[in-house]
Amino acid sequence: MKTLFILTKRDAKLFFKDKGMFLSSLITPVILLILYISFLSKIYRESFVSALPTGFTVSESIIDGAVAGQLASSILAVCCVTIAFCSNLLMIQDKVTGSVRDLTVTPVKRSVLAMSYFAASAAATLIVCLVTCGLCFLYIASQGWFLNGTDIALILLDVFLLTLFGTALSSCLHYFLTTQGQMSAVGTLVSACYGFICGAYMPMSNFSEGLQKVLGFLPGTYATSLLHNHWMRGALDAMEESGVPAQVIDGIRDGVDINIYFADKMVSEGTMYAVLVGAVVVITLAYMLINVLCKPRYGDR
Repeated sequence: MKTLFILTKRDAKLFFKDKGMFLSSLITPVILLILYISFLSKIYRESFVSALPTGFTVSESIIDGAVAGQLASSILAVCCVTIAFCSNLLMIQDKVTGSVRDLTVTPVKRSVLAMSYFAASAAATLIVCLVTCGLCFLYIASQGWFLNGTDIALILLDVFLLTLFGTALSSCLHYFLTTQGQMSAVGTLVSACYGFICGAYMPMSNFSEGLQKVLGFLPGTYATSLLHNHWMRGALDAMEESGVPAQVIDGIRDGVDINIYFADKMVSEGTMYAVLVGAVVVITLAYMLINVLCKPRYGDR
């Protein structure tokens, strides 16, 4: 346990010491927030307004709160995974520089070394994502605050679980990478594609029925739905209290992927958590088995 702590501390220090890696991880959510506000907030607002019955008006603060909640949840749904891929690059850098050879010639077990990379990456990702979460809270406060204590606690739980999911997924993929080129290719691919397949950039309801069924098997879909639910629930409840019919609210929930359907049945929140936690456990175990059973992969040096 002491060895695991020492190695985790070493990995975390190297991540925060690398200004380029750390700043790129920290700046990415800020850039996404600015881009979302600049280009997507108007689209989200129009979708909410168009969903209201003809001649029915809702307070601007409620609409603004719902839009801000959708923006914040979409950003975190992407960042918790993509930042994990960035913070976990130390695993590959150690192979490129040959540092991993120095570590493996010591009595340190390969499983302990593997978990140190995992723990350090998870800790670094969580710190960056919590900072991002704080920025999102400030943005929502400026637009329309409808969150309560339960929502905030569930949002933090969602961020924690999605961070573990992203760390486990990146750890499995990074194990097989040994060069800077491979590292850049995978990072670019994940950054470009993950936001679409998890429903963060565009709601799944806009996809074809066949694609929706495929995405229903992916844990990231349910993580995004949980974030949408907890960030937007207060604003949608306020919208319903202002007189918007329940059927319209249900339609909005369907349209922004708060309600997810699998085999034509709505997936409960508890089931979504079960899928996400199960994915974290399974992928983490797979990562450990890979390190135990597979031959170590090093860089060219």
